[in-house]
Formats: sequence, structure tokens, C-alpha cells
Amino acid sequence: MDLQLKDKLVLVTGSTSGIGKATAVSFLKEGAKVIINGRSEENVTKVVEELSTMGTVYGIRADVSIKEETDDLISKIDEIGDLDALVNNTGVFTVKPFTEVTDEEWLEYYQINVMSAVRLSRAFLPKMMERNQGRIINIASEAGIKPYPELIPYGVSKTALITLSRGLAEVAKGTNVTVNSVLPGPTWTEGFGTFITDLAKENGQELDAFITDYFKKDQPTSLIQRYATVEEVADTIVFLASEKASAINGAAQKVEGGIIQHIL
Repeated sequence: MDLQLKDKLVLVTGSTSGIGKATAVSFLKEGAKVIINGRSEENVTKVVEELSTMGTVYGIRADVSIKEETDDLISKIDEIGDLDALVNNTGVFTVKPFTEVTDEEWLEYYQINVMSAVRLSRAFLPKMMERNQGRIINIASEAGIKPYPELIPYGVSKTALITLSRGLAEVAKGTNVTVNSVLPGPTWTEGFGTFITDLAKENGQELDAFITDYFKKDQPTSLIQRYATVEEVADTIVFLASEKASAINGAAQKVEGGIIQHIL
């Protein structure tokens, strides 16, 4: 299937690893030009060099939780060309009891997970609407719909992204610009895989058995009873950025294996 993304310019924030990097790869496979972004110059350079054989790749280091650095990122992107797709993927989470999360940590969640998407959308949505084409995709989480007691600030920030996405879709109503959110569930990233592997060893279990027990006990509603792959999430993001998905707008697209038990 031709997703008609050839030569489209795409920014994926937080794309030096995990879902973000996999998304960059998926876009490149479709012929898009991709801007790699992260907080570390070293990591950005490394990924650009790694992916450069796949197509046109740019690298721009910027901490998108900081307004001044985001403004600089926006200026550099404008020098490259018109942005066709914005994927707001940057995000953080920490497992911590609600009563132990400080005000400063709450604000940090908001700056990284929410304001990064707000600032970039505020910059590029009007330009997309003026050109009457473009895609904005905000990477939320199933935790934005199914709150976890140990991840409350994270869940609240992801709920905000879902609302932001629908609201921006309303702003762009009647144009060929779409805004959607993607809600990954438990996903096997490189860093998370290392964490789970070590945890299994600490509990004296084989990795496969540990994962099976996790889904049976902690995620019994999961219909796939496994972690999603980064490629599965990435391919969903890329499809939503394509012309084939032009009628999907203001949606919260779940990629969580059926963990959330409702029909909508």
C-alpha cells in the first residue's frame, strides 16, 4: 500500500530510541524525510548516522520541555522546509506513590509530556492550515483512559494529550489537516526490555514465564496477552500520518492490545 508519504517532511520528537526511533524508521521506509530529535547531541548524531542509509535524515538536538530550545527547534525546521507531519512523542514516566510526587515533579511532567506538544502544535498547526495539509499525532497512552495508581501524574498528562488532540482537530475543522492521538499500551522497548529482563532474574524466573505471569495477574484484560512491539505502534502512527487516513480525525487510536474493556 502506497501511503503517499514520499518526500514528506516529518518531525518525531524523542526519536533517538524506543517508539520514537521505530516511528522514524517506519516513515523512512515510506520515503519520508525525517527530523530526529532528542536532548542529547551524541544520541541524535548516532541515530542520524545509523538511519542515513535509509533516506533523508536530519538531526536537531533540543529539549522540547524548554520553551527557548523549542523555539530554536522550530526556527531550524522552518529553514529545512514546510513540516508535513508532527509526531509529539517525547514523554517521561516514573513509578511512584501519589503522595510522594512533589509539585516540582508534577510541573516537570506537564512541561515534558504536555507543553512540548502544545508549543510545537501552536507553531505548526497554523502553517499546516494555511497550506491546507498536514498531520499532528500526539503519543498518549492507555494510562490516559485507564489510570494506574502508581502512575497518576503520567496518566493525567496523557489524558491532557488526548483532549489536546481532539481540541486541535476542532480548530482545524473543515481543512485537510488532521490531529489524532495514539494510545500505546505496554510496549517492549529496548530500555524497558532490559528492565523486565533484570526483574525476571531478580525473581528467579525465566523471561517468558515472567511475562506470562505479568499479563495473567496484572493485565488480565489484555486480549493479546503480550507486549506490543515498537514497530506495531510505529506503523499505526505512520498510517495516521498518511493520505489513506485522511478521514480519521480527532480520534484516540488505541494500540494497547485490548486492555481497555469498552467497545468505543
